[in-house]
Amino acid sequence: MRLYDNFGRPLLNLRISVTQQCNYNCTYCHREGETKQVNTTADNTACIEMTSDEIVHLAKLAINLGVTRIKLTGGEPLMRHDICQIVAGIAGLSGLKDLSLTTNGYMLSDTAKALHDAGLSRVNISLASLNPKTYQTITGGNVDKTLAGVKAAVNAGFNPVKLNMVLLKDVNTSDVSDMITYAEKMGAVLQLIELDPVNVSSTYYRQYHYNLEAQEELLRQKAIYTEQRQFMHNRIIYHLPNVNVEVVHPIENTDFCMHCTRLRITSDGKLKPCLMHNSKLTDILTPMRQGANDEKLEQLFKQANQLREPYNKNNN
Repeated sequence: MRLYDNFGRPLLNLRISVTQQCNYNCTYCHREGETKQVNTTADNTACIEMTSDEIVHLAKLAINLGVTRIKLTGGEPLMRHDICQIVAGIAGLSGLKDLSLTTNGYMLSDTAKALHDAGLSRVNISLASLNPKTYQTITGGNVDKTLAGVKAAVNAGFNPVKLNMVLLKDVNTSDVSDMITYAEKMGAVLQLIELDPVNVSSTYYRQYHYNLEAQEELLRQKAIYTEQRQFMHNRIIYHLPNVNVEVVHPIENTDFCMHCTRLRITSDGKLKPCLMHNSKLTDILTPMRQGANDEKLEQLFKQANQLREPYNKNNN
């Protein structure tokens, strides 16, 4: 079975936010479109999170409905003590083609091998800059810890290791050349990501948004050839002589939205059709905890899929 939305887009990818907790404070983080207020208990002391068994069960239902690729996100997924249990549970599901995880890399040097052994296929590591001062300014973190995580991921056998670099105007845009060289050295793929206007103020967005067209022109000049990832928003991959660079434009980009194949599950168990808004959430965790059977839960997936639509559909 494969689900299609009302715009003919297949549902192939599921992003599961396993936590909103994070040990970093990246200025640009969109937290998968979640707000911290939505995910706190009544006394504002703890986040509501799905258990590992609940996460694996929802992943199984999604795969039964045609999803073939799952990405674990956050927050920082490695903040969960049971992350390897979650990975192993999902990796063992029949029909899954790819299981990946996003991380800031801080704890990856200690967990990379265990995650790989548990069945994780790939990792995306956020790396805003190689410059310690710039990196600390953007993330509040320690770049040496993240670089150790990159090395551990490569050594563990993840293929590919992807480096996610969100470009911020007048902050880290001059670091792209060094990052390309570093990605080549590590055998990693570099993803240049345009700032999204999600969970950041309009003032921040106006100040730091950087259009990637100039970077793309430089990449075109260096590339041996280019290709489009059909089921990943038609994003462009630039194949340079010894390294690949992907360019990710904002999710409100027309081409990006019209080729979206994603559905999200928030850390508190809601099906989220689009990163850009929270107006069409479908609570699946509450019915699950109240004993709903798989048929009912699959119906909720189908309903959420029908709520998927291009964010800027009126511009097409």
